Amino acid sequence: MGSSVYVINPNSSQNVTAEIDRAVAPLRSADGPDIVCLSLPEGPPGIQSQRDVDGVIMPLLCKASELEDGASAFVVACFSDPGLHALREQSRRRVFGIAECGGLTALTLGQRFGVIAILPTSVPRHLCYFSAMGVMDRFAADLPIGLTVAELSDEAHTLGRMVDVGRTLKAAHGADVLVMGCAGMARYRAALEEAVGVPVIEPTQAAVAMAVGHVRLLQALAP
Repeated sequence: MGSSVYVINPNSSQNVTAEIDRAVAPLRSADGPDIVCLSLPEGPPGIQSQRDVDGVIMPLLCKASELEDGASAFVVACFSDPGLHALREQSRRRVFGIAECGGLTALTLGQRFGVIAILPTSVPRHLCYFSAMGVMDRFAADLPIGLTVAELSDEAHTLGRMVDVGRTLKAAHGADVLVMGCAGMARYRAALEEAVGVPVIEPTQAAVAMAVGHVRLLQALAP
């Protein structure tokens, strides 16, 4: 087994990968596994449709195959978890998806979790996935902030929309924990949690925390 947790952003945006890298920085330690964040050059600039999700699976599997020998774990850093089960089938390493880990982590911090999506078109995919996970009895709602990629560059406006949606999820839908439904948005987590008054899960941080924990335990058991 290798010594790196590979966090694969399956879109081609280096900016998103840089945000992911900053998000997981607190999980790095001198005695822990390396955490390596990378983009998928073959991927679209952003994953915004089921076609995008399906289209990145084969490039993702090929990239993971190249990294297998140096890997201790993989994290699929897209909230649709593209190729998660195929990669688990292919790899001998532990494989984590940020949507699955984000949802499961939320269940440890509250009774009903709500999701803040970016686009309205993402919501049906999220609902199908959470239904397949079997967590709908503790699911509050999934609401989008409804901003375009260009509008996301206005950080004050983006945070304002996230706060508005988070408060609606709490007040109208009974969510007592929130999950950010997109990678690369960790810079808003602390301010969002403070404004809404409930725990907020950034899913890439949740997945990498799980991956690092599993890897450290496996290394501790190694002869």
